[in-house]
Amino acid sequence: MITKPRNSPDVHELVLSKDEFEKKEKNKEDVYKGTILNRKPGDFSHITHEESYLQDIIKEETRKESFTAVVITGVCPDHIKYLKDDFHEWTRQLAHIYHYYIHGVDGNHKMDQSQKSDASPKIDILVTLREKPPKGLRQKNLREVQDDLQTLYINSAVDTFEFKATTSDGGSLDGILRYHPFLYDKETYPKDPSALQAAVEEDDDENQSGTMNRARGKRDIFECFWNGRLIPYTTISEFDWCCRPAKSTLPLECFSRFSGVLFTNDKFRVNASKQKFMDLELKLRHRDTLFTPVFNVQKASKNRNIQKDFMQWLEKCHSKFDKQVKFLGYSKTVTRTDVPTKKLQHPWAVFSAIELDGKTYKAGDLVKSQRTQPIYYGKVNKFFLYGDHKGNVFATGGEVEITRVPEALYDGYTRTLPISKIDRSATIESIKRNIESDIDKLPEKLCVTWPDGNALPQHAVIPAGTPLGPLAVEILNRNDKSISSRIQTGVQGGGIKLNVGLKIFLRGAKEVKQPKQICHFRAPYVPVHGHWFKKIGSLTNLGNYTLTLQAEVSDNANNKAITSYGGRQLPSYEHKFTVKEGNAENFTIGPLNPSLRIGVPFSIPTQMTDIYGHPTKPPPNLQPVLECSDLEVSFETTATSGNSFTIKGVKVIGEVQNYQQTKRFDLKVTLPGLKNQTQTIKISPFPSNPHSLLVKPEVKPVKVENGNPASFNVEVHDEAGNITANAKQIVRCQIPGLKLAVTDCSSSGTGQIVTEPINLKIINGEPQMLQAKFDMPSQKHVVAVTTELKVMPSCRVSRMELFCEGEERLELKNKEKIQWQAGGVLENLFFKLYDESGKEVEVTPEIASNIKVNWTGDFDQRALIMGRLPDVQVPTKVKEERFHQVSYRDHSVSFSFTIVPCPDEPARLKATVPENTVKLGECVTTPIKLKLVDQYDNVTNSLTSDCVTSMAVEAEGLDKSNIAFIWEESSGSIKVSGVRFNSGPLGTREVCFICGDYTEQINFKVTAGIPTKLKLLSGPEMPLQILNGTGISTPFVVQLCDKWGNPSPDQRVVVETRASPSTVKVTTSVTSQPVDAEGKAAFTVTSVKGLKGYYQLEFVGCFNRKPIPGPHVNFNIIPDPNKPDKLSVNYDTSARFLAGGTFPVFSVAVLSDAGSAMTAFKSADLSMWYWSGESMTRPETATMLMCSKPMENDNKSRYYFRDKKIPQSVGTYTIQFSLKIEKTEVVFSNQIIVNVVANQPVKLGPECQPQIPVVSYSRDIANRTLVENMTLKIMDQYGNPTGQNLNGKVLVSIKCPDGEQSRNLPVLEVASTVEINLKDGSTHIERLAIRENSPGENGRKYILIFKPEVVMPPTSLSPFELPFHFYDDSENQRKVSELTKKKDELTDNYEKLNNKCSVLARLRELHTKNVLDANKKEEALKRGLEERGIPVLQPSSIQNIDSLLQQNADEKKTIEDINRRVFPLPNRSGPDILGMVGHLAHISNDKAAWVISWHLSSEMDCVITKTTAEAQRIFHSEHGRQQVMALDSIYVNPRSQGPLPHIKNGRELFSPVGNPLYARNLLIYTTEEESCERVFKNILGNTILMDDIESATNYRKAVIEKGSYCPTILTLDGNRLSASGKFGGAQNKAPHEERVKKFGAPLPQRYQDLQKERELLIQFRSALEKKKDEDDKRNNTILKLSETRQQKEETKAELQEIERQLASVRSGKRGPEDISEPSGLMIKRPRRRSRDLPEMF
Repeated sequence: MITKPRNSPDVHELVLSKDEFEKKEKNKEDVYKGTILNRKPGDFSHITHEESYLQDIIKEETRKESFTAVVITGVCPDHIKYLKDDFHEWTRQLAHIYHYYIHGVDGNHKMDQSQKSDASPKIDILVTLREKPPKGLRQKNLREVQDDLQTLYINSAVDTFEFKATTSDGGSLDGILRYHPFLYDKETYPKDPSALQAAVEEDDDENQSGTMNRARGKRDIFECFWNGRLIPYTTISEFDWCCRPAKSTLPLECFSRFSGVLFTNDKFRVNASKQKFMDLELKLRHRDTLFTPVFNVQKASKNRNIQKDFMQWLEKCHSKFDKQVKFLGYSKTVTRTDVPTKKLQHPWAVFSAIELDGKTYKAGDLVKSQRTQPIYYGKVNKFFLYGDHKGNVFATGGEVEITRVPEALYDGYTRTLPISKIDRSATIESIKRNIESDIDKLPEKLCVTWPDGNALPQHAVIPAGTPLGPLAVEILNRNDKSISSRIQTGVQGGGIKLNVGLKIFLRGAKEVKQPKQICHFRAPYVPVHGHWFKKIGSLTNLGNYTLTLQAEVSDNANNKAITSYGGRQLPSYEHKFTVKEGNAENFTIGPLNPSLRIGVPFSIPTQMTDIYGHPTKPPPNLQPVLECSDLEVSFETTATSGNSFTIKGVKVIGEVQNYQQTKRFDLKVTLPGLKNQTQTIKISPFPSNPHSLLVKPEVKPVKVENGNPASFNVEVHDEAGNITANAKQIVRCQIPGLKLAVTDCSSSGTGQIVTEPINLKIINGEPQMLQAKFDMPSQKHVVAVTTELKVMPSCRVSRMELFCEGEERLELKNKEKIQWQAGGVLENLFFKLYDESGKEVEVTPEIASNIKVNWTGDFDQRALIMGRLPDVQVPTKVKEERFHQVSYRDHSVSFSFTIVPCPDEPARLKATVPENTVKLGECVTTPIKLKLVDQYDNVTNSLTSDCVTSMAVEAEGLDKSNIAFIWEESSGSIKVSGVRFNSGPLGTREVCFICGDYTEQINFKVTAGIPTKLKLLSGPEMPLQILNGTGISTPFVVQLCDKWGNPSPDQRVVVETRASPSTVKVTTSVTSQPVDAEGKAAFTVTSVKGLKGYYQLEFVGCFNRKPIPGPHVNFNIIPDPNKPDKLSVNYDTSARFLAGGTFPVFSVAVLSDAGSAMTAFKSADLSMWYWSGESMTRPETATMLMCSKPMENDNKSRYYFRDKKIPQSVGTYTIQFSLKIEKTEVVFSNQIIVNVVANQPVKLGPECQPQIPVVSYSRDIANRTLVENMTLKIMDQYGNPTGQNLNGKVLVSIKCPDGEQSRNLPVLEVASTVEINLKDGSTHIERLAIRENSPGENGRKYILIFKPEVVMPPTSLSPFELPFHFYDDSENQRKVSELTKKKDELTDNYEKLNNKCSVLARLRELHTKNVLDANKKEEALKRGLEERGIPVLQPSSIQNIDSLLQQNADEKKTIEDINRRVFPLPNRSGPDILGMVGHLAHISNDKAAWVISWHLSSEMDCVITKTTAEAQRIFHSEHGRQQVMALDSIYVNPRSQGPLPHIKNGRELFSPVGNPLYARNLLIYTTEEESCERVFKNILGNTILMDDIESATNYRKAVIEKGSYCPTILTLDGNRLSASGKFGGAQNKAPHEERVKKFGAPLPQRYQDLQKERELLIQFRSALEKKKDEDDKRNNTILKLSETRQQKEETKAELQEIERQLASVRSGKRGPEDISEPSGLMIKRPRRRSRDLPEMF
């Protein structure tokens, strides 16, 4: 320590060592005692070399009058680090220790300077920290510290309580308490910034609320100062008078919100280090120490109670300054009538929540009260705060309304308490524990006991008459503890008294709605016994009983049962039991079977009852006794079921009268052991079941003549021999070779059996023996009876012979074929008959009447008696063989033969025409065949080759020049070719062929010739007017005609439309189309666009590339008021368009074609576009702006564009508006050309940014030039030149960069500041250089500043600053200049290449994604082709796909060229015409097409129209000759959709033969499927198609037998079985297939498959093209990206080389350079992004 007092000539030094200090302390010597060195100021001769650091301190002594210096050496490293790193912290602690030295007795009042005393010392303590270079000097004046703890205490306090204390030994102490209030949501008690607050113990009761942690916590109240200096290790926690009294109403946390400070005099001793008081606390706590408030010092006495003054002060601080409660969720203001003081009943604000002590209490929360009697546990309802408050507010006080819980115990009791009564230390767990404890006071269940031990189990079953009880009931809580007497609510009076009520209900089997109450009792609580119920009397009614016990609140006043308390039901008990019947004592016999039979077992049912007449179970081991007069009685067994006892297997045996008469017998039944054990009933038995058969006659054998039936009488007997009659008593007789003979003996027990005639083959007249067996199939136990039968020979006819009497006798053989001339007669046919013995039988009239022949029904009876048969007529057709048969007695004896016809002589000439339709002017393509036939059309062999010369042909309009006759040897016929008609009408034309004496006429159908012209058949009414942009609903129908004017159906002709002049655009449904099957073509005009005026529409045909002239139609276009035509734009044309400003308001009107405004569009449908420059087409880079929302005062017919930003660059711009309908822009406005001009001038800038100059002070002007040929202009904020009207000057000077200083600034060549004239906002500087040998620091950067000064500028103008580098070496300057220029160029190029790489990388990603998508599509299509079996080469190529497409087209063409079945009649077409029936469907199967077409032959030419109006039009236009049917008049039975008749509910009733199916299922519709299906359901219905007529008839029979309706059935062999069951005859037989106009045949399935394959191939080819295109784009992009990256890397390498060269130039310059300064020329390494990385391909 070094010190010099004022006016002292010497300096005093004292050295203290740590080692000596510890040694003295160990030896108990004075540790601060040592030798003081006296010397002169500035004398450091005693300082050693190791202490040289003291020399500077000693040198400064000569300049100071007085001083004290403390030098501490040997400081440990941790302390050194602390002093360096925590400079702010330990200076703050020093400011706290010396607070009142520095700031005076009043301390540091930052906010209120009036608190500072004038006598405050002006002491400054300056702390300086010096560290080794390059770190600078750090200083802190302790007066400037504003965050030391005492400063925080003083400035956060709102009030103080000052007091004095005096001790008996004269010690004096001043004290101050400062109050730090709770404000709104936090404590304001300062936290010690230097130390962590001690953790609060969890079991500390004072800290349970958490307030202590937020205010003072566990810190002591008082800090102690001795003579103005803090004694840091002495603090006093509190005094008795400032502790919280036991009965204080103040919150506990108020006592943690004040801090204190004590100031002592010298009477209180401190230790040597001044760290601690020796006896301060002992003296202050001594009883003689007097504490007095400072405002009452004169009156202080020992009797004065400072505690009272302190509590008053504390209460004042709490009520005035604490804003402790935050009230939340204001709902309303109410008047509280529960407040006793009337003037305080209003207003009370109601809140739903509060924030108190850091916690939020809200409605519904559980709380506990404190300092109340009793302690309440409840649920918060709401909070009250007195006063007129709105919204959230902070305040003290307030009340809370709670409902005591559990509510079931306290019955919704509500209480209002002060908020301070809320126990904030209570936890939710403790509250819930108390609530759970209170819940234990509630009755929860009933306990039932049976004192007499006769407990009745739950759901017990007891006999009728059993007594019930007695019962004892206890009321238990949920812990099974008894609370029977009352509910303890904690109030006076003992709680709520309880009773128990008992009720018994009966629910019988029939009483379903409401059970019947049997009895009701109520039992109060009886000590020891509980609630007691006496025994209940007999219960005799059977049924289900319910005994209910219910706890009730005792209400003696009303004697009313109250079964609920506290909002819930009191406990109850329910006991279910059943009263059943008693033991059996009586019985009754149930009804017996009225048709008892002898020997047939029957049962005797009995019913048991108890003493009360209730049905009951029979007793066990019951053995009945049965007795009956005149009959023997027995039984097999007995059975018990429920209440019934049945005697089973009872039999009676004996003779009775027959089945038609009855006799009554007495049957006695005895059941031993019952009270009434015997009952007697009457029975009348009938004969028994069949037992045996008796057959009469009983003689054996029984004789019968062959051919006659046999007759027998049979009787059915029971086991007693009585004739018996029973149901299904069938007796049958079986004789080999004969049908089964049966008789029914069910009604009488007897019957007669007559067999069919016996027909045996008798050989040589010998009789035959047969066995006749009689049995009963339904009675297998009856033994069969066999009787022998002897068959005797008969005289009946058994053989027939035929012969023909002529020139010679012709014997016919049975089943012989006889050839005879066609159309001839077989005459003189005779027959003979023979019997079984071989004798000829004479033909009698009776025998003759039984002779039948199959070729005629006209018989001559007399001839038959003579043995002659009718003549046989031979068929006329040679191919028609006919079977003939003669039979006797229905084919029992028969003879048959077959006649084969032969051709006769020729009778006429027959012509065969394969094709009878020919076009006018064309030849018949297929030759006509001529043959000679006989009178029956049988071909003869009379025609020869010589007959060709005699052939001729005649017809109207026949061209005979090309006719030729050719002999055909193979068929024996003549072919005729070259038949052609050159004139005459269309239709049927008769042609006559002549061959010698024979002629033949045939008819040809002549159709229209080659088409040559078109004519208009129908169209819209004239004159024709069309709205612009609309179409014409009525189509134009044109007819194709030949040169004779006949309609031509040639569908090879294509018709197209042409509109003139070309200014009109006419859009039709089809641009061109071939004519239909009728030669017609319909064109519907869908849209006409053009200017108002007259135009022409022409129809032109084309056939074999030759035009066919057609008609033309004139029409007039009128404007459409509903079609948007143009956009009208209004705006302020005088407005100026300032760059970066706002466009004027544009209002747009949508005008219709008629010129009227349209308002039906949304704002989003209109858009505003602008782009730079003038161009008629909008570029892709154009900017789009959306329409603004409409405002209240806007014109409703216009759309507005407001507040749209003008582009920032000046120049010419084009503006255009567009209207979008359904996402397609349809209308555009006229383009608006605007000129965007510069905005307000804000700065001075160059036209072109110059490079950074590099200069030196050489003599060469080039090396000194800063600027050359640079033009500066006044610009707006976007860099656009402006201010053309501004004049003035530009001041040019040089300065250092911001934050830097230099004594050597370079000087310009002319002067330090140069003035340049500014005219029209612009100035040009030809050259600007620094002076020769100009000052400046080598390698330093300076700024050349150009400051504009103009007269009255509209805004302040910013100067232009140009940095430059200065060198004192011209060579380095030149190199740096060149390198800097090149670096700037390369940097710009590098940025461009980097941007280009980014764009190419994104483009590559896009193309890669497109290639992957194309690959996926290609693979999907390839799989589809492979599934169809189409081979696709790998890899796929477009040439391969083109080859497959060509193959597909060739195969389709081949299929199309194959002749198919077509419907021959021309079809009708039109917008409202569906078509002719024959054209509406195709049928694949030829047979099905033949028979279905024949069935619908009357409907095939019917024209189906879509509307009745169209049907009526056709009807009138055809004069009723054309069948028509309107689709809108067709009714279809909804039940026609069902399954076939043999299927019901999804199951087949039988298995049909013949493949039945609905005929309409074979139809393949050619046009609108739904409409066609409706038509054919109407005309074809549910007609069924089957294989043949046999299966059809059998099918119908089976369906009818099943009780179902059978519709008409068609068969593939050409038959029809009508719905009425009729078949056969010409009307139900289809004619030959050639004569039927049949439905057409569809294209084969292969054609449909080819069409689908072609679509797939086309898609696949498109996918390949797209893939190739995207792949090429991707490869090109990758190549460009690779090249660009290479250029980028090369540029980067050049930049790095330039940077290296610049660094080498700078490193060789003269003079020192700050190595920490960056060169400023390094290229910033660009961040490598993921998209810059090379991808793997």
